Amino acid sequence: MKTIPDLDGKCCLVTGANSGIGTAICKELARRGASVVMVCRNTERGNIAKSEVELATGSKQIEMLAQDLSSLENVRHLAKDYTQNHEELHVLINNAGVVQGTRKVTSDGLEYVFVVNYLAHFLLTNLLLSTMKQSTPGRIINVVSSVHSHIDFDDLQLEKHYSAIRSYGQSKLAQILFTFELAKRLEGTKLSVNCVHPGAVRTHLGDEGGLVGIGIRIARPFYASPEKGAEGPLYAATAPELEGISGKYFSKKKEKEIVYSEEDARRLWDVSMKLCGLDGSDKESK
Repeated sequence: MKTIPDLDGKCCLVTGANSGIGTAICKELARRGASVVMVCRNTERGNIAKSEVELATGSKQIEMLAQDLSSLENVRHLAKDYTQNHEELHVLINNAGVVQGTRKVTSDGLEYVFVVNYLAHFLLTNLLLSTMKQSTPGRIINVVSSVHSHIDFDDLQLEKHYSAIRSYGQSKLAQILFTFELAKRLEGTKLSVNCVHPGAVRTHLGDEGGLVGIGIRIARPFYASPEKGAEGPLYAATAPELEGISGKYFSKKKEKEIVYSEEDARRLWDVSMKLCGLDGSDKESK
């Protein structure tokens, strides 16, 4: 990927880094000299992925942090671990994602897919904003999907009507609305936030997705490689021509117009703040 500029001295954090697009992103960032923190679901798989990145790139600047993002407490531990050991963060790529065939509830009593795909990243980003503001210019990238649907604020946790495609679609629209609302709140800073649909990519997404997962697995051989899928997020995270560009939706490496409700984006932000306990008294959230 010859378009990626030199990243010496830059600190990057990537969630969902233990496989697929996440691992591919980490490899390319490391090849350009960045210090890369790989956030993985568990220690064993994380260490394997870390070794894979080190072997592929020869980099000695790879760190692995193991946290299950389905727990908001774990997300807080992750942010604390990072900020206690790093003074800077230049690139944050919120990549972790799941599909769940049957409704599952997290330790916080929240719908599992909504938390892993969206709410954990909302919380993590807010907890790391102060560090990123000290490291400007910086970029936040949310890896989203073209399969995004509406948000039902009356049944946000999908207790009344659940399906794999509904939970996934809602969580991905939440990521997109989060991107646009955060971009407004970052105006006047040197931080940008954009979201990227990487295309249909061969990953482990869908392994637990019920009938939807079966469909994904059947189609998987026809999908793009993780390396190809990583190109879009990497472009948004590193391209010089995107310096200062914020609040945009990219499909792979092309900007696309998305029609959305600004009222829903603001409402989702307020609901998310309450669900995460970011009520203004938490200094880390400011």
